Amino acid sequence: MIDIKKKLQEEIAALEYELRNELPREILKARAHGDLSENAEYHAAKDRQGFVNARLNQLKQRLAEVAMIDFTKIPRNRVGLGSTVVVMDSQRDEEITYNLVTSEEADAANGKISTTSPIGRALLGKEVGDTAKVQSPGGSKELEILKLTTIHDAVE
Repeated sequence: MIDIKKKLQEEIAALEYELRNELPREILKARAHGDLSENAEYHAAKDRQGFVNARLNQLKQRLAEVAMIDFTKIPRNRVGLGSTVVVMDSQRDEEITYNLVTSEEADAANGKISTTSPIGRALLGKEVGDTAKVQSPGGSKELEILKLTTIHDAVE
């Protein structure tokens, strides 16, 4: 969780620097070229300024949300944020390990799935022995939970 905050703060700092220092310089330089109605550099800089502003607002909101995560409300014996879950995919007859993370940390190729992904949502709140039904574009599958380590187990 600390990594997420740091990553968000770093991106916010970089975008704020661009917004306050680089973009005003580019806009002034483009203005100096004269007629703004046909000035592609000016319009590109203004578009970028709008994008950076929107992204900054998005990141600041996400940082506030992450800061408000109450770790005491994450279950101790059920799948939740920060859990590592070993499941049996009954269709493929193979064990798969998933780590449930925030959307910023998601990396499906390395087994890190977001709690908002179809598999993540299906696993949330389940216990060892439960079966999670996952609907995906490729059809549905059942995952039996074999082993669970919560965020609390990792800390203790």
